[in-house]
Amino acid sequence: MAGQKDEQDSLLHVNGQSGAQPEQVSLVVGQSQQPPVDAAPAYVHKRKFQDRTTNPSLWNTKEFYFYYFVFITCIPYMFKTAHDASSESNPNYYKIEDLLSDGWFGFKVDNSDEQYANFRNNLPLLVGVIMIYLPLSHLYRRLLVPVTPLKSPLQPLYRAYFFLAFSAIYLYFMHGNSILKIGAIVSINYAIAKIGGSSRWMPAMTWIFNLSILFMNETYRGYTFAALHESLAWLDVNRGMNTRWDVNFNFTMLRLVSFNLDYYWSLKHPRESILKEDRDKAPETDKERASTPVFAEDYNFAYYLAFALYAPLYVAGPIMTFNDFVSQLRYPKETAGKTFGMWIGRLIFCLLTMEFTLHYMHMVAVSKRQAWENDSVLQICMIGLFNLILIWLKLMIIWRFFRLWALMDGIDAPENMIRCVTNNYSALGFWRSWHKSYNLWVLRYIYIPLGGTRYAIYNIWVVFTFVAVWHDINLKLLAWGWLISLFISPEIIATKVFSKKKWGSWPYYRHLCAVGAVGNILMMMIANLVGFCIGLEGVKLMLYDLFSTAQGWMTMCCCFCAMFVCAQMQFEVREAEKRRGIFLNC
Repeated sequence: MAGQKDEQDSLLHVNGQSGAQPEQVSLVVGQSQQPPVDAAPAYVHKRKFQDRTTNPSLWNTKEFYFYYFVFITCIPYMFKTAHDASSESNPNYYKIEDLLSDGWFGFKVDNSDEQYANFRNNLPLLVGVIMIYLPLSHLYRRLLVPVTPLKSPLQPLYRAYFFLAFSAIYLYFMHGNSILKIGAIVSINYAIAKIGGSSRWMPAMTWIFNLSILFMNETYRGYTFAALHESLAWLDVNRGMNTRWDVNFNFTMLRLVSFNLDYYWSLKHPRESILKEDRDKAPETDKERASTPVFAEDYNFAYYLAFALYAPLYVAGPIMTFNDFVSQLRYPKETAGKTFGMWIGRLIFCLLTMEFTLHYMHMVAVSKRQAWENDSVLQICMIGLFNLILIWLKLMIIWRFFRLWALMDGIDAPENMIRCVTNNYSALGFWRSWHKSYNLWVLRYIYIPLGGTRYAIYNIWVVFTFVAVWHDINLKLLAWGWLISLFISPEIIATKVFSKKKWGSWPYYRHLCAVGAVGNILMMMIANLVGFCIGLEGVKLMLYDLFSTAQGWMTMCCCFCAMFVCAQMQFEVREAEKRRGIFLNC
C-alpha cells in the first residue's frame, strides 16, 4: 500500500541501502519472528537491522532523462504490439473469436478468464449483499456492542455472534447443503486443537488433517452426499449458487491452521504471562496483533467459527490470523472516512482499467487457445507479459473488493498487493508484495517454525511446494513452485557475493545490480508464465523463438535494454520512498 510503512518479516530480510542502488538481501542467522514450534513466546518481536541511509535524487539527471525517453516510446509500442496480437486483423483471430463476448460501445470483450468472469458477472449481486450486510452490522454494533475496548476476558465479543449468524445464511445461499460438509471439517479441526492441547502431536495432526482435506477435495471434487450413503442423496439437490465449495475452502483451510497453531502457542506462552500493563493495552502494530496471544477464554468454538467463516473474507481473503481477528474485536481500529474514499476510488479506477484492457486486447483468450502461430517474437513476448499483468490486476481487484468490505465492517485485513507487478526486480521482494497476507501466513506457520533464515536455502523448497499444492494440485503448478525455488537461489548467492559492503564503493555498482535485476525479472516471468499463463509448452516455444533466430536475439537484446532501464527506475522509486520515510521492504 503506497504510503504505508511496513515492518513485516519476510522470507529473507532485505536491507535498504544508499543511493539509487537496490535493496540487498542478507541472511540474518537466528533472528525469527516465531521460533520452531514451542520455543520463544510468539509475542516477542526482534528488530532486524535495516540500512535507511539515502542519497540525493537522480530524477533530474541526464541519465534519467534518457530513461524517460525510453519509457514514453516503449510503453505505447508494447500496448500496440499486444493489441495487434489479438486484433481482428491478426490471422489467428478466428481461433479466439468464440471466446469473446459483446462489450461496451460495440467492442468485443475478453471475459474468458473463469475466475474474473465469475466475479465480474456477480459484481452487482455482491454489491447488493454488502448493502444489506453493512447497515445490519453497524446497527447491531451500535445497539449491542460496548464502545469502549473489551479488556477483560469476561466481556463477551457480541459482534462474533452477528458474524456467525450472517455467515451461516451467506454460506447456505452460496453452497446450499454443502454447508454441512464445511461444518463437519471445521468441527473436526477444532476437536484436534482442543483434544491435542499443548501436546507436540497437535500441530502435526493439524497439518496432516488439513493437507489431507486439500487432497481429498481435489480428488473427489467436494464429495457428494450420495457417495457417503445413498439415503443422503436428496441433500445433493440443493448445492447453492456455487457448487464448488471446495475451491473456496482453500482459504478456510488457512484459517483453520491459524486457529490451531495460535491456540497451541498460547498454551505454551499464555497472554497472562505478559506484564499486566502490556496485557491491558491494545497491540500497537499489525505484527503485535497477529502474534500476541488473546485471552484463553477467546479460543472457543463460537469465536473460532466466526473467524473461519467470516463472510467478507470467506471467498478470497485477505488472510488474517485468529489472534489478529479477535484482537480487532476487543480493541476496534478507527478508520478515517477519507481512507474509505481513497480505497473506493482506487477500486473503481482498477475496475475501469481492467475493462479498458479486456476490450483493447484479448490476451487471456489468446493464451487459452495458444493462438500465436506465425506471430512475431515480440508479439509472443507481449502476450506473456500482458497475461501476467492481467493476472495481477484481476487478483488485486478481487482482493481489494473483499478487503474493502471487511474494512467498512471495522476489520482491517492486510493489503495483498502493495506494488505493481511490473515494479519488482527481486524474486524475494516480489513474493512479499504479491498476496502479502498469504506471505505473512506462510512465514508465521511454515517458514519460521522450520527454522527461518537459518535454513532459508532449504525451507524455500518446502514453502513453494506447499504454495503450489495449495493453489491447485497439478504438475504445472508444482513445476512453477520448484522453478521459483530454483530461481531464488541465484539471487541469494549473488547478493552475498556482490554485497554492498564489498562492492558498494564501485561507481558502477548500481548498474551491476541492474543487470542482476534483469536476470531476476526474466526468471520470475518464466516461472509465472509456466504456472499461470501459457504453460510449459508455450514457454518452450517462446524461448525457442527467442534464441533460435536472429530476430529473436535482436528482440531479446532490446528487451534486456528496456528491462535494464526499468530496473534503474525501480531502484530510484525505492530511494524516493526512503527519502519520504516509507520502507515497504520489497
